Amino acid sequence: MNKEFILGSGSPRRIQLLTQIGLVPSKIMKADIDETPSKGEGPRAYVKRMAKAKNDALLEQMNGKLEMPLLTADTIVCLGKRILGKPESKEQAKAYLSLLSGRRHTVMGAIFLRHPDGTCVKRLVETKVLFKRLSPVELKAYVETGDSLDKAGAYGVQGLAGAFIKTILGSYTNVVGLDLYTVKNMLQGSL
Repeated sequence: MNKEFILGSGSPRRIQLLTQIGLVPSKIMKADIDETPSKGEGPRAYVKRMAKAKNDALLEQMNGKLEMPLLTADTIVCLGKRILGKPESKEQAKAYLSLLSGRRHTVMGAIFLRHPDGTCVKRLVETKVLFKRLSPVELKAYVETGDSLDKAGAYGVQGLAGAFIKTILGSYTNVVGLDLYTVKNMLQGSL
């Protein structure tokens, strides 16, 4: 599929995922937005708002002139109604991983595609993930690698933390950072 589009993300994982299926963005931009959840905002509403806010901010940077589709996304890890974002410290990463240990959680990915004619397509993908119970030694060793600091929920399924996951129900690529099935179909116009 040869489809020109702008990727509104600085995530190396998203770029790698798209490239592995032959979807190479024509341009890559990164939105600088406030990602603080609003008071009382649930995970679904939050992740959808973030994907749209990134798209809106980039459209504004381009003075409202869009020459090709603009794709933005956001991925969060949530435990019930609690959103586990990217940890700001090793201590916070350890706290997040302790919460996930031995429990099932949800990875939500919101995808927002705006076409030059102004039409927008939005999708929400949810994947259930079950972590094994982590020993204190495993937890400490993983956090010390630093791998947990740039990832929602303090882990990356595609790395060392892949050994912590007992089951995944849903899209593996959504857990990595972008559901490829949904994105490809959105860009082809079939969703």
